[in-house]
Amino acid sequence: MTSLEKPTEDDTAHDSRAVTEAALFEAFGGVRGMVETVLPGLLFVSIFTINKNLHQSAIAALVVSLLLVAVRLVRRDTVKHAFSGVFGVAFGVVFAMMTGNAKDFYLPGMLYTLGLALAYIVTTLAGVPLIGLMLGPVFKENLSWRTRNPRRKKAYAKASWAWGLILLAKCAVLFPLYWWADTTQLGWVLIALKIPPFLLAVWLTWVFLAKAPAPIDVFAEMEAQEAEEKAREQAARGESAS
Repeated sequence: MTSLEKPTEDDTAHDSRAVTEAALFEAFGGVRGMVETVLPGLLFVSIFTINKNLHQSAIAALVVSLLLVAVRLVRRDTVKHAFSGVFGVAFGVVFAMMTGNAKDFYLPGMLYTLGLALAYIVTTLAGVPLIGLMLGPVFKENLSWRTRNPRRKKAYAKASWAWGLILLAKCAVLFPLYWWADTTQLGWVLIALKIPPFLLAVWLTWVFLAKAPAPIDVFAEMEAQEAEEKAREQAARGESAS
């Protein structure tokens, strides 16, 4: 191989960024995942703003969530993001119907956001940042970053801190509004805060991981080890046969 054929440092960095972008896109659902996250809540608050009818708003949100899952099933796409949306909407609908308070449609999602923020922070303090646990299988590195790739572990810790603090800041806005604002005010603020904090957290995760060492592909290592063992076995059989 000539010097012109050798991958440059810029090429390696570009490949690392491309892999990171693809993994984040897969893990967090991309544009379609964001649409599926926003649409049911947007439909709920739009209908409730117009007619103040809790039942119609809740049923419409649940129906559109189920339709999004059905579309994915028909197209044979992954349904994890759509299913998570259905469960979130279903909990909100049940809670609001039980209490009769339309604002309670948003409460389960807000509590989930708070719990997720605390999970990011607690797992990072414990030395197993949640982002690493989520993205490790996507990068085919599993938990190798914990002991074999310390700089990557540090990047996961920074990303988890970013997610935790951003979600806590979001909760600091939403929970006071839950007590002081009406349903439509809370709903529109929640819709407005749905995508921007998420995009900021994803962008920061990309920044941290793009600067980190490449993931260790433990699956490739296992395959190589199995191939070596088979080669040894075949060589041993050949020697015994001779």
